[in-house]
Amino acid sequence: MPVNLSAPDPAALFAVPGVRIGVAEAGVRKANRKDLTVVLIDEGSAVGGVFTQNRFCAAPVQVCRDHLAANHGIRAMVINTGNANAGTGEDGLMRTRSTCIALARKLEISPEQILPFSTGVIMEPLPVDRIEAGLPAALADAKADNWARAAEGIMTTDTIPKAFSQQVQVGGATVTITGISKGAGMIRPNMATMLGFLATDAKIDPSLIQPLAKLLADASFNRVTIDGDTSTNDSFVVIATQKAAHATITSLDSAEGKALVAAMQNVARQLAQAIVRDGEGATKFITIQVEGGRDAAECRQVAYAVAHSPLVKTAFYASDPNLGRILAAVGYAGIADLDQTGIDLFLDDVHVAVKGGRNPSYREEDGQRVMKRSEITVRIGLGRGNASETVWTCDFSHEYVTINADYRS
Repeated sequence: MPVNLSAPDPAALFAVPGVRIGVAEAGVRKANRKDLTVVLIDEGSAVGGVFTQNRFCAAPVQVCRDHLAANHGIRAMVINTGNANAGTGEDGLMRTRSTCIALARKLEISPEQILPFSTGVIMEPLPVDRIEAGLPAALADAKADNWARAAEGIMTTDTIPKAFSQQVQVGGATVTITGISKGAGMIRPNMATMLGFLATDAKIDPSLIQPLAKLLADASFNRVTIDGDTSTNDSFVVIATQKAAHATITSLDSAEGKALVAAMQNVARQLAQAIVRDGEGATKFITIQVEGGRDAAECRQVAYAVAHSPLVKTAFYASDPNLGRILAAVGYAGIADLDQTGIDLFLDDVHVAVKGGRNPSYREEDGQRVMKRSEITVRIGLGRGNASETVWTCDFSHEYVTINADYRS
């Protein structure tokens, strides 16, 4: 069961003017499962995206990058689950392009105006014929209020759909922001095995959409980790349909730009955190805050060392306050001149270690009390400066092994 996360209420998800979504069952891998999603985007919208840093990236990631770079104006997205189309070589690229061509013909647009996305099993050929056969049903289903169905349609090992929505006042006008995400395993920043799609009707200068996508990813999806594995298919796309009634935002640092960014970051963080809360086999949601670093980079370095440690994650699962494991991870994070006598460690309100050693007032029962909670904050002080960073992770349970051992069966 996901950690303090419930399925979205479809009525709470605002339609974004300029976006329509259709979902179908194409039998990509299994029958009777929503596995094909088409997103239709009005002409004139601005679209930007960030993708996995894994050099062994999937065919759709390569094609998405090419189509965004072509700058012909993105008009649609096609998303399939059940098959990642990764590790498929030139044949995989051909199949991805064939999918784009098939949808482009139906929409009477250029294939370069379509962004393709795939998620699922690696090293298996993409069943293009099934996807093409499913397109008419997906297109017939397209409507503005289909966000909840789309959140279901992009799931793989997720146990629950993930979608959030918000409205905010920008320049005297109401602006809508709605997004969906998927992911539960092979999750690590840069980015994670995840798909994320965030749309707004805000009116922004198209030159800002790519910096905005990166800014949002860095504040959300690039701060989550479940198992430290960087996927082949991670993609996060931001759409601005330009339909809102405010003046065009020409700077993200303007008052209007900051208001929009803050609201979009809030939705993006909820989507990213939902992935961790629904992590494969997760029973606890863990926030790791590292402060007192010389710069943000070394704070992240320490946070990820702790978040990726199997020993730390299994201790949290067992509610075992074997907290020397956290200190050990801080020590091997790679900061060559780290002074261990400057380290402080807190679990929520419990001060565990001070100046690199056990706090004389710390009691193990206090640590265990915190570790039994479903949401825990680990706070680490480095005593080296004023920088701080936060990442989100989860524990490792027996179920994580079961899910990944049986993934293809």
